[in-house]
Amino acid sequence: MNRRAWIAGAAAGIVAAVNRINPSAQTAGSVKETVINAERAFAEAMAKRDHAAFSSHLSTEAVFFSSPDGLRALRGKNAIADGWKRFFEGPAAPFSWSPETAEVLDSGTLAMTTGPVSDPSGKVTGRFSSVWRLEADGRWRVVFDRGCGCA
Repeated sequence: MNRRAWIAGAAAGIVAAVNRINPSAQTAGSVKETVINAERAFAEAMAKRDHAAFSSHLSTEAVFFSSPDGLRALRGKNAIADGWKRFFEGPAAPFSWSPETAEVLDSGTLAMTTGPVSDPSGKVTGRFSSVWRLEADGRWRVVFDRGCGCA
């Protein structure tokens, strides 16, 4: 490898490492896109019936509002994963969701996604809001989630 190619490769590696360590070094648009992609992968886990992949998107201290009135919540990754197992039974997902928007704090470490929730026929039946946090391992994970049957 010639010296110029080695230097270019090393520089690209350093930029990638800085972006993982210091998300504020990334542009706001690229962080938003990263969070939207995390939400899409989270939703895809449901569509593919992959409970383990779904669970991998949960922070250990996540809170999911679990009742329509918002008075009850599932607290912690294990409780949420156990509480959502029923949605992974059967060959087809009982609902789906997709992000329409995302906003990220200027620090680049906390974000919120929102979008529609649909039934299996594609009819919009509600909306969701998820709060994502960039965790120490460099992955975005859900820390709060709430759906609303307010379509």
